[in-house]
Amino acid sequence: MSQYFDLGDVTLWNPSNGASRMFRRHVAVFEAELELPSGIGPMENDECQIDPVALETFVNALLAQHRRTGHAITLALSEGFIATVLVLAERAGIGLDWAQLGAAAEAPFEDVQVSAGGGWPVAAGGGAWGAGLRERARELGGRMPR
Repeated sequence: MSQYFDLGDVTLWNPSNGASRMFRRHVAVFEAELELPSGIGPMENDECQIDPVALETFVNALLAQHRRTGHAITLALSEGFIATVLVLAERAGIGLDWAQLGAAAEAPFEDVQVSAGGGWPVAAGGGAWGAGLRERARELGGRMPR
């Protein structure tokens, strides 16, 4: 059995029921964290419609939050979800301005973890901050059937 994440008549992702269920539960968590709708509609008859306008707003907010986070555990818990959403955004034709998103570092860091050895937030890293997410999204994209 599988479920469909669709944009109109185009299937963006056709995961197994278990992967879909876990992903949708993560969607709810991040919608609550960001206080924004994701644009990922309810699953009805094994089909879910995606609103690309809402998804674009959600993805940009998700990435901005990620950019301001320096807590290793928060980053570890969120990066797989973010990479999965990036694949959906790309397949939906949503363009992301990574340079502008990278400039979000000018905002104060939130939820920063200080290690015993001191150091700077994990998410710091100038223009390369999103490279790992983009690479992970490329890897996952090859494993996300349509």
